[in-house]
Amino acid sequence: MTDPIQRTWALRGLTTAAVVAALAACSPPAAKKAEAPAAAPVSAAPAAAPAPVNVPAGDYKLDKAHASLTFTVSHLGFSHYTAQFTDFDASLKFDPANPSASSVEATVDPRSLSLPSPPAGFKDELLGKNWLDAGQFKTITFRSTKVEVTGANTARITGDFTLHGVTKPVVLDATFNGGYAGHPMDPHARIGFSAQGVFKRGDFGVAFGIPAPGTTMGVGDEVQVRIEAEFSGPPLKDAKAAPAG
Repeated sequence: MTDPIQRTWALRGLTTAAVVAALAACSPPAAKKAEAPAAAPVSAAPAAAPAPVNVPAGDYKLDKAHASLTFTVSHLGFSHYTAQFTDFDASLKFDPANPSASSVEATVDPRSLSLPSPPAGFKDELLGKNWLDAGQFKTITFRSTKVEVTGANTARITGDFTLHGVTKPVVLDATFNGGYAGHPMDPHARIGFSAQGVFKRGDFGVAFGIPAPGTTMGVGDEVQVRIEAEFSGPPLKDAKAAPAG
């Protein structure tokens, strides 16, 4: 049985304290020599329209050979420890002409947790009842409920995230990296995305080792998730069959 410090260190593969603060500065307006006519009110600029892309709408499946799912966690405030899951899948309904109508579902096997140079017993500790409890909760899932276009190639994806038997909304900020309708050596549509999001593990009942308020002695409550993924979709139109060997 591990002591509290070892258990705290063990959870470094479960959460992250990656909080980014944004600062905005503005200069005071210069003094006016004469009162200028009141300007007409300007409405807020709408989100940029999606960039045109030559890929078909339809159903897409994750290309597991070109995908990764990593997460980082603050360990004692000294480092942002990084680990990953290696067994996961996703399906995507994608409409490049109307991205807000798209949707995505993903499943993760928590037992596929992969750790860099884990000490003996470390992975078993994380998969045990204090942490992921993978024996009872065998699947982690995400199902999108809303897609909001935020730029020419970016979107905010809100979805129901289920971890440790608890379901709560989580938001992913996604970037569309491009795609094509197909290629002679890859006769299916292909698209690629990057995404990231943050959630608090304590909200999902995984609260062991969270630092006391005002300290970093433990493992942070926040988990930062990063996703890189390519998806394969509808077949290339007019694709020629490969010659027989």
